[in-house]
Amino acid sequence: MTRRPFIGGNWKMNTDLASGAALAQALATESADRSAPLDVVVFPPFPYLQSVGRLLSASAIALGAQDLSSEANGALTGEVSAEMLTDLGVTWVLVGHSERRHRLGESDALVAEKLAMALESGLSVVLCVGETLEQRKSGCAHEVVAKQLESALQRLSADFAREIVIAYEPVWAIGTGVAATADDAREAHQEIRAVATSRYDSKLASGIRIVYGGSLVPGNARTIFAEPGVDGGLVGGASLKAGDFLSICSAATIGITAG
Repeated sequence: MTRRPFIGGNWKMNTDLASGAALAQALATESADRSAPLDVVVFPPFPYLQSVGRLLSASAIALGAQDLSSEANGALTGEVSAEMLTDLGVTWVLVGHSERRHRLGESDALVAEKLAMALESGLSVVLCVGETLEQRKSGCAHEVVAKQLESALQRLSADFAREIVIAYEPVWAIGTGVAATADDAREAHQEIRAVATSRYDSKLASGIRIVYGGSLVPGNARTIFAEPGVDGGLVGGASLKAGDFLSICSAATIGITAG
């Protein structure tokens, strides 16, 4: 099955109002035409969603948020609801990013609640899963990823499952400059698709997009994207430079094969 490539740019806690606007303007101006066969989304910090969204509104690049609350509204100081995001023109959201799981202590159960809230609110979701270096060294990487995924999918209907993008993020490769090998990425993506097959069926699982995230840069993007079953990437540091990010987008249109 041919799956449409996906590239996400996660700006994390970077940029200010001026630099975020400049980056958004550069992406909007320099990005490939609307007919390019891939989905591109950028995920700016919360304070800059509106300004970045305005600059991207005439482009083919979609606006995403880095997180959302599991609750619809209420006395939750500092939280941002799905309704607030859609009000700003956000169409995508990250759920379960490794930095929220491992640095901020988000549990699998909370990730599942956020996933359900986002989908029920009409947002498209990039669901992040991945293992730490310690978990990998101990030989339980696949079990960890499978548990994260099964927890997130357990309350998810097939109709909703078809709409998500799953990002495999080896935690040991994020922000370290050390990327997983192409073989590592292929093996992890195969395991993730196997979990989706077990939860639903092979036809549905074959249609879910699974992307790689972890020190993805122009120099390794094409090699990783050439692996069967790798449908794109979730880009961190390289998404802060318009040229690097657009180079990765170009690599996705050339190198990705279904599998």
